[in-house]
Amino acid sequence: MERLAAVARMYYEEDCTQNEIAGRFGISRPMVSKLLKEAKRQGVVTIQIRVPGQTETGEKKDLLSLLKQKYGLAGGVLVRGGAGDVATNQAVADAGLAYLERLAGEGRKRFGIGWGHIIGELVGRIEGSPRPVQMGEAICPLIGNSGAGLKNYHSNELVRVVSEHSQAVPEFIYTPASMASEQELERTMDLESYHEIRRAWERLEVALVNIGNFPSVPDFASKARYGEQLVRERAAARILNYFVGEDGHVLRSETDYAVQIPLELLKQVPCVVGICSANTNPRALAAALRSGYIHVLIAPEPVAARLTES
Repeated sequence: MERLAAVARMYYEEDCTQNEIAGRFGISRPMVSKLLKEAKRQGVVTIQIRVPGQTETGEKKDLLSLLKQKYGLAGGVLVRGGAGDVATNQAVADAGLAYLERLAGEGRKRFGIGWGHIIGELVGRIEGSPRPVQMGEAICPLIGNSGAGLKNYHSNELVRVVSEHSQAVPEFIYTPASMASEQELERTMDLESYHEIRRAWERLEVALVNIGNFPSVPDFASKARYGEQLVRERAAARILNYFVGEDGHVLRSETDYAVQIPLELLKQVPCVVGICSANTNPRALAAALRSGYIHVLIAPEPVAARLTES
């Protein structure tokens, strides 16, 4: 039943073709057709015909339309909540991967990816895929590497996994995510390796960025970069390792020595895909969307639905 639901969701809600679904599950296209028919027979899928103009369209598309209108989004996928956060995040990761592959199929060649739990989940789905995935011709990190032990924050490792399971050539970044001083940051930015990754950022066609919460108690690294500024100016969200205020403005600090794609280059990327997890605070998601940097949203529907309540 879970497989029937997954196939039906990709076909009816995410607009994937039967060939795309067959490739995702490693089965034949006729088998996909059989599964869709079985989903109808089992009641997993029900079809309701509405006369145009008589009633509203389906709830999910209405919600996405509202978000597109409210925040200027170009598109996205809203994923129904699963049995728990783990199942929901897996579904979000699958939807994100399907959307990225669709962009690659449309001819987008140069991809960049951020870090974080939900992006790590997506990369894990790529690693476990029974087939090579489509991820353009080149893939690079959007941010330096974390010193933490969590693999989801090791940018080069995420890029390496994507490259090994696709035909995308990897471009790595050879710096930590944050420097200790302005002088250290300046020396890093003078290195040829930094110039190479910057040139990769300048040529990006798709950027996948994480949308995360601002912690109620700032961690040591963010306090070192901003002091009390994040609390004082009511930081609400993270995009990559940028902090965003409730009104969508990105908070800047003279002691912020982070190494990540500059905002002026992120602004130039034709398609920035923002992805968030089941535990993303709606306040954080709203702030990130107000920033204007996100073009496409991949999110759990219960989180996104709360953005239209006020």
